[in-house]
This record gives sequence, structure tokens and C-alpha cells, in this order.
Amino acid sequence: MAQLELKNIHKSFGVVDVIKGVSLEVRSGEFMVFVGPSGCGKSTLLRLIAGLEDITSGELKFDGQVVNALAPSKRGIAMVFQSYALYPHMTVYENMAFGMQLARGSKEQIKARVEQAAELLQITPYLARLPKQLSGGQRQRVAIGRAIVRDPKVFLFDEPLSNLDAALRVATRLEIAKLHHAMNNVTMIYVTHDQVEAMTLADRICVLRDGMVEQVGTPLELYERPDSMFVAGFIGSPKMNFLYGAHAAEFQAETVGIRSEHIEITDREGAWKGKVVHAENLGSDSYVYVDIGAPEPITVREDGTSTYHTGDPISIAPVAGKVHRFDKAGKPIQS
Repeated sequence: MAQLELKNIHKSFGVVDVIKGVSLEVRSGEFMVFVGPSGCGKSTLLRLIAGLEDITSGELKFDGQVVNALAPSKRGIAMVFQSYALYPHMTVYENMAFGMQLARGSKEQIKARVEQAAELLQITPYLARLPKQLSGGQRQRVAIGRAIVRDPKVFLFDEPLSNLDAALRVATRLEIAKLHHAMNNVTMIYVTHDQVEAMTLADRICVLRDGMVEQVGTPLELYERPDSMFVAGFIGSPKMNFLYGAHAAEFQAETVGIRSEHIEITDREGAWKGKVVHAENLGSDSYVYVDIGAPEPITVREDGTSTYHTGDPISIAPVAGKVHRFDKAGKPIQS
């Protein structure tokens, strides 16, 4: 288990500044998730922690020790990539054992570690197979197993589910969550652009924007108390509805944000009138998209199956106390 401290970390590629002064503490045994849009610097930050890229300025500490110049092999980290990075000519067992063999582990020790990791990830039946004989989800579990065998202090995951289809993403996400609970003495840092993965896996989330930290907090803290319009719009699925002009002026704000589950269909006085643009029935719930004259349709979540159709007149209103108010700078207005 390791505690990581990043102090004013900068990374430049030539004249291009990619990481612009990131300061962050990752607690021992924590599952920290880096999220943000493409190009925000989250994978670069992970590679700086791994030692795969040199830090331009600032300090990176593992358990209080500065590791800026420490080789990746000496940092006690294991990294899982989105591309699996398995050796195609080696069996699953050989892939998982390879790192320990390089470290001169005994055959008995290697065998015990590989079998333990395989049992944890439910891949014991596949130990004699080659990677080409496995599904994408099985290959990713092998890549995770190879990391477990090394007994690292820190796990680094770089978008490990991005190559999987929707069903496999959910199943493998559950495996990673179970792994975190089973190995609660290991610090884990996970990079994704998928905020659903972040919300379901993280102890805390670090939202990155343009090479800087926008907000750090638990999933619910970011969801319920975003520090900016950027975080409010990035965290949550579907994304938060934003309204401007007269709709925002009702609440003495430059912009208001309302989540889809906090809008009700009602005919009460003061409700916003509009027309249904589209309705999506997903089984357990539905999404109704409503044109009220705002720049974008408003998304309204309904429990169960919706009875609305395109063109239907409709009146909607925000639930009292659930409106997020923002000023001109996109910062929350305190009530």
C-alpha cells in the first residue's frame, strides 16, 4: 500500500504544456479515478506516475519519498493498458508468470501467485490457452492477473475497458470492483473518459480539464455539489440540463443546471410549456426530450414506460431545491 503526493506537477512536450501544475494526494489503499474529456492530460498524468514519462517540474512522492528520477521498475507499480499488451506466443500462465520470472522468483512461488490470481479473476480454466483463444474480456482479466502476480503497491489502469463491448464493459467493471475489495491494501489509480465507470468504481474522483485539476471528491460530492458548470455537465448520465436567459433569470442566476431526474411533468402554475421532441423507452425508465424554446431540448427522466410521443404538448418544472445556480464565470452561486 502506498500514499502518493503530487506537488505542482508540470509536463511539457516541447513548447506544448500538457500538465499545468497538478497538486493531488492519493491516499493509501484508495481507488482514485482520473476523468475528463479527450486531451485533458489524464493518461499523461498516469504515465508520469508510472515513470514512463519524465516530469518537467514539480515533485512526485511515494510514501514521502521523491521518485521523480526513480526507474519504473523500482516504484512498486503495475500497469494495465487498454490494449492488453499480452505476448501472443505465450499461454495465459506464461504471460502471468513472466514478470516474476524476470524478477528471479522461484518456480513454486510463481506457481502459487499465478494460481491465486487466476482463481481471484476466475480464469483458472484458461491458463493453458493462448491469448488468441480468449475473448476480449478474458484477455483483459489476464492482463489484470499479470499485474496482480507482481504484488504491486500501486495499480495503474489506463482505460482498460475501452476496447470491450457494452456487456463486457459492465462485467469487467464488476471484476475490477471486486478486485479492489479483495485487495484493499493496494492503491489503485484508474483513467477513463467514461464518467459512469468513474461513478461506480471510485472512492474519489479527480476531474481534469486542460491539464489542471477542476475538482476532487467522492462521486456523490461531485454529483450533488459540483464546483463548476464543467464538472456539473461532465458528471452524470445523461448530462445535466443547462438553461440561460429568462429561464435562468427566474432563479437569479446567469445559468441554471437541472438533472433529468429532478424535472417533473406537471401542469402547475409557472411550469415551462413545450413539445416533445423525442421519447426513449429503456424498460425500467424513460427519457423524454422537450423543446421549451431553450438552445437545446430538456431531458426529463420518467420511471417506467413513457406514454409521450413526438409533437405532444407538455409542461415541465424543476423539483424544488434541486436547481444548481451558476454565475457568469460558471461557478456555483451559494443559496
